[in-house]
Amino acid sequence: MVSTDWQADLRKRGYRLTPQRQLVLEAVDRLEHATPDDILTEVRRTADAVNISTVYRTLDLLEELGLVSHAHLGHGAPTYHLAERHDHLHLKCRDCEQVIEADVDVAEPFTSRLREAFGFDTDLKHYAIVGRCRDCTRKASGQAAGESGVR
Repeated sequence: MVSTDWQADLRKRGYRLTPQRQLVLEAVDRLEHATPDDILTEVRRTADAVNISTVYRTLDLLEELGLVSHAHLGHGAPTYHLAERHDHLHLKCRDCEQVIEADVDVAEPFTSRLREAFGFDTDLKHYAIVGRCRDCTRKASGQAAGESGVR
């Protein structure tokens, strides 16, 4: 359900909460890490007349206003989530494709090193760190042990 904060945020900046904006915000809220195509599919459950260009324009505006944020979780389209949630890193499992959210503080030693060594200020929240989740690591370890005859 759309919070009154979204309405207030939009009004404060001179925008209205149009039905399309409300539908896109609700879809982003429900789906969490969703591509524009996923958001369109969700929106079309309610409003057939909405097209992909409306979704992209709405997402661009909502991101500019700080209501949604995007991340690149792979080679495809970016995914969107509500910006009101805390900044977080995206850990994407290459096997099951699960996305795990981790607090940005987890990466502080790494980002501090980059800042000290290169003067580079990182923004990791827009990208995914790809690897293997705990369950898939266990499965892979069990398969490797099973293949070698070790149990």
